[in-house]
Amino acid sequence: MHAPVLVLKDSLKRESGPKVHHANIQASKAVADIIRTTLGPRSMLKMLLDAAGGIVVTNDGNAILRELDLAHPAAKSMIELSHTQDEEVGDGTTSVIVLAGEMLHVAEAFIDKNYHPTVICRAYNKALEDAIAALDKIAMPIDVKDRSTMLGLVKSCIGTKFTSQFGDVIADLAIDATQTVGVDLGQGLREVDIKKYIKVEKVPGGQLEDSKVLKGVMINKDVVVPGKMRRKIVNPRIILLDCPLEYKKGENQTNAELVREEDWEVLLKMEEEYIQNLCMQILKFKPDLVITEKGLGDLACHYLSKAGVTAIRRVRKTDNNRIAKASGAVIVNRPDELQESDVGTGAGLFEVKKIGDEFFAFIVDCKDPKACTVLLRGASKDLLNEVERNLQDAMSVARNIIKNPKLVPGGGATELTVSANLKQNSSSVEGIEKWPYEAAAIAFEAIPRTLAQNCGVNVIRTMTALQGKHANGENAWIGIDGNTGAIADMKERKIWDAYNVKAQTFKTAIEAACMLLRIDDIVSGIKKKQAPGAGQAQSKPKVETEADADGEQILPD
Repeated sequence: MHAPVLVLKDSLKRESGPKVHHANIQASKAVADIIRTTLGPRSMLKMLLDAAGGIVVTNDGNAILRELDLAHPAAKSMIELSHTQDEEVGDGTTSVIVLAGEMLHVAEAFIDKNYHPTVICRAYNKALEDAIAALDKIAMPIDVKDRSTMLGLVKSCIGTKFTSQFGDVIADLAIDATQTVGVDLGQGLREVDIKKYIKVEKVPGGQLEDSKVLKGVMINKDVVVPGKMRRKIVNPRIILLDCPLEYKKGENQTNAELVREEDWEVLLKMEEEYIQNLCMQILKFKPDLVITEKGLGDLACHYLSKAGVTAIRRVRKTDNNRIAKASGAVIVNRPDELQESDVGTGAGLFEVKKIGDEFFAFIVDCKDPKACTVLLRGASKDLLNEVERNLQDAMSVARNIIKNPKLVPGGGATELTVSANLKQNSSSVEGIEKWPYEAAAIAFEAIPRTLAQNCGVNVIRTMTALQGKHANGENAWIGIDGNTGAIADMKERKIWDAYNVKAQTFKTAIEAACMLLRIDDIVSGIKKKQAPGAGQAQSKPKVETEADADGEQILPD
């Protein structure tokens, strides 16, 4: 008898075959179960404690999963899913996970029957293509300019969120903000850059109803000399700078030997004149408001305030970009290169207001702003954070619609239609792939089923009734009204979803399910190669600090 051959080190664990598949499927289902109850208008909130002891209360799938610390690799990749979904389309983070979990769940039966994972994946991909085709069939185009449709759409997206009780407030904010910053790319395309040009400022205090979209920008800064400079300017001329208005200090220590005492005064004079020149170059253009990203010396302050110019210093780069977009100014790097065209005249009002206990500078009433600030007010920090997350989702949905103005029914109606279509098609699928294909069709029903569960209605009856309605692919608009759990026509109830959110959800979920099914081997415990006994001590290179630079380690001559 041969002695056993050891290939892997003792420290490595290796699992392979069906065991791995089961482990992955279990893990993914566990993740899906965590956030299953947060789907739909009757969703529950989750309270998460992070390491610092802060509390997050939310039902945004992505926000919940972001806070979780998971051990299992498959579960981690499920979390990546909701990240992707959040980055791409901003909504549907919960449904992606629920759908992917369900896809894996139905695959489990086939793995037990020794189906090869690639067969299941092939069937799933086929199902995905047909599902997208079915989506195209039931999608209906809408007019982006029609405000009420947009409102209905964004509302149904936020209907599942915590802020739905505040009615249209958030939906209004989202639509206003996204329509403000939309840029036409030509060919009917619109690009909306939410991250760059929409700033959400959360100010605790007041009521949610006080939240508004400013036709312009607001920054958390006061003017440099509060007593002297004007706090309110109508139709200001704005100059944006990216350079310090103070005397440049040398890079390293400069020793100047002065023989005569007057030379010292000459030096000081030169500094003063330098700054005076800078200021004069700026004042040539008769600005009312100078905003710089860097520092602003006392002298420069003096010259500016003497000329009646209001100055704000050390503004964040991102804020400066937004002000430029809103007021039509150009950010200038050197004062001597200023031109008349760089002065922003688009703003109608500059004003410093005190909100709560902080000063905020508002640059508002812009003529054609391409950037805006959403001012959120609310009772507590937690509430504001949640509102901000919901607003992000709502703005993403509004953006998606502006980009691709097609709608599909919400309330699980889409999934049921797709499911019914797939069931019909499954008879034409040949060979062994037919069964997984059919299973994928059934998996799509997870979404309406979860909706029904969260409403607390009789799930089995509701589902059978819905399946009956959808049986031959007709009644594409019948779904569940998430608030009551009644079966209703989504067109009448104005429950919609954006087409590309749905399409992205399906794609992400199925592709992820395929990826996890394809894993057949997990090798864990791979260590970096290290000399035995070398702990952490030697792995860190020794960094010389300034203290021991003067030590003995001077090279011999």
